[in-house]
Amino acid sequence: MTSSSDFNPEEWEAVREGPTSAGLIVATSERGGTLREVFAMAKVYAEARKEHGESELLDELASHRPETDRHLGSSPDEVRQNGLQRIRDAVALVAAKASPVELGEYRQFVVTVAKRVAEAKEERGSDSGISDAESAAIVELEAALGAAGPPSADAA
Repeated sequence: MTSSSDFNPEEWEAVREGPTSAGLIVATSERGGTLREVFAMAKVYAEARKEHGESELLDELASHRPETDRHLGSSPDEVRQNGLQRIRDAVALVAAKASPVELGEYRQFVVTVAKRVAEAKEERGSDSGISDAESAAIVELEAALGAAGPPSADAA
């Protein structure tokens, strides 16, 4: 099992920033609702702590309070570009040091954070409560992750 001790401090920080960067990208893709979205992100982490499962990597990740880097950029576009790069960097680190199953679980956690942030504030004019901008941000995040969700049984 992979844990934070498999990463140097800078690498672990990058891995920790992946999910919160995803949440911040979605939160800044649409105006308003930031407080609800921050609470939604915190709730995902709290739920993950309660589950405390088979992944030491996710258990350690969720054991930390989610923190967002307020220096990702001064505009939503800068936040998106810098955040996506941080996510790509984090996925590359996890891919290099963790099992394919752990990588899939990490990817899924990042997507879960992003989706819960998007669902935190119901957007007017949207049947799902998620705006087109938030949906587009999630699609972009999934592309940056390489693939969402755990690998199939055939890939393992």
